[in-house]
Amino acid sequence: MGVLKIGVLGSTSGTDLEGVIKAIKEGRLQAEIAVVISDRKNAYILERAKKYNIESIYISPARFSSREEFDAAVSRQLKKRGVELILLIGYMRILSASFVNEWRNRIINIHPSLLPAFAGGMDLNVHEEVIKRGVKVTGCTLHFVDEGTDTGPIILQKAVDVDEEETPETLKAKVQQAEQEIIVKGLQLFYRGKLRVEGNRVKILD
Repeated sequence: MGVLKIGVLGSTSGTDLEGVIKAIKEGRLQAEIAVVISDRKNAYILERAKKYNIESIYISPARFSSREEFDAAVSRQLKKRGVELILLIGYMRILSASFVNEWRNRIINIHPSLLPAFAGGMDLNVHEEVIKRGVKVTGCTLHFVDEGTDTGPIILQKAVDVDEEETPETLKAKVQQAEQEIIVKGLQLFYRGKLRVEGNRVKILD
């Protein structure tokens, strides 16, 4: 069995990328990050990729007249590099139905809450809402992407306690640690063929 070729799409700083790179370097994950693509020119995830000699590409959405055209351009870049699995890390775009369909059950997203709670929120906003609502336990969810927003089949979740003195920033740091753990675990399971999607559920095979 060769290595799993991963394409990463991201719009932010891409902190979780570090966990994947570390797992690959330590031999815990038989994978290669073939390319990192961003829709934002100054997204730090592109710099982060360059730091590790990973190919990074900026594709400007302004060049395309529709979401479908932009996604088709992204898809071409991924296919050109033999990508088998797409990982979304802080990707701020809603994917088109045609893209989701083309890569069905091969797009994984990490969300900073225990879905279905706080679906649709992004980054610090989610942690602010968690604190505002007085939630005692939050966490993160790794899921396959479908046509909805944060509605795809759930692969793994990890809980994180919310302390009394928590700020959105401290909570984000704790949740990101959990995110990196389940991303790596989910990628290992995918590589070993241990994930089976049945309807809107993911079965983890023995």
